Amino acid sequence: MADAEVKSESVGTVVVAGAANLAIAVAKLVAGLISGSAAMLSEAAHSVADTTTEVLLYLALRRGARPADTRHPFGYGKESYVWAFLAALFTFVAGAGFAITHGVTTILVHEHTGDYLISYVVLAVSFAIESVSLARAVRQVRRESRRWRATPRRYLRLTADTTVKAVFLEDTAALIGLLIAAAGLTLSHLTGDELYDGIASILIGALLLVVAGILARSNISLLVGRAVSERVHRQIERELEEVPTVDRVDTLMTMFLGPEDILVAAKVDFRDDATGADIEAASDEAERRLTDRFPEIAYVFLDPTRSRGPGGRARTTQEEPPPGRDG
Repeated sequence: MADAEVKSESVGTVVVAGAANLAIAVAKLVAGLISGSAAMLSEAAHSVADTTTEVLLYLALRRGARPADTRHPFGYGKESYVWAFLAALFTFVAGAGFAITHGVTTILVHEHTGDYLISYVVLAVSFAIESVSLARAVRQVRRESRRWRATPRRYLRLTADTTVKAVFLEDTAALIGLLIAAAGLTLSHLTGDELYDGIASILIGALLLVVAGILARSNISLLVGRAVSERVHRQIERELEEVPTVDRVDTLMTMFLGPEDILVAAKVDFRDDATGADIEAASDEAERRLTDRFPEIAYVFLDPTRSRGPGGRARTTQEEPPPGRDG
């Protein structure tokens, strides 16, 4: 799949999620105001936060896709992480803050909830709409994971396309939040005690905190300058070492410049009898090999250097992450 198709699919996923969240937010707000349910109002805040997040993610895709210029020779890819980080902060402050505060107020005040029927209808319709949005995100995750030859879970953990990751996590959290709201409403309806409605609101806020924390951490890592996964690092190293004129790769560094742009820099020891023309040809072949294997690689810089010694694998400037952590 071409980069333009990938970015177009990401934009489509964000737009579908944003439209769904906007419609759901209005319905939840009306149901919450009529019923007085804390869980419904928290779900409305949840959907408003998600809608605003989708707008920011759309800006992230558009702003990050601008071509490179003289002031930004590596492009604007990292700007997409700035907007995605702001989206995570908005979810943290607006969505989670309102849900937890309103839940605590409901428990303390114990105001009686009004009509329950409209809340049940809105929750059911919202669940159906959110399921459609999540299904689109899941399809893209599966397609992208096959392209990267990784499991969907590993792709979500390591992907540099935080817009897809955000939509998937937010839609998943939305469905879980709807189930929590339904449980809180049902218990309050059956017992006449608003305690359960307030607890549901607090749990929805806690769920939003978890999602916002995961997304914020991922975007901070990419803003700082995250390397590709260890598996992809090894494949890049092997591709370089298979170039006939290359004797060994002493140092290999990689960094995501954006969701679909990777920088590769390496200190390479060429054969002692290699001429300048041989090194130029080998450099061209190395770039061709890497971009054929990983179309996301946008820049390849090779530095001819004297070998640091026989044996071992290419050194990197980062330490190996513990198992289960981002690589």
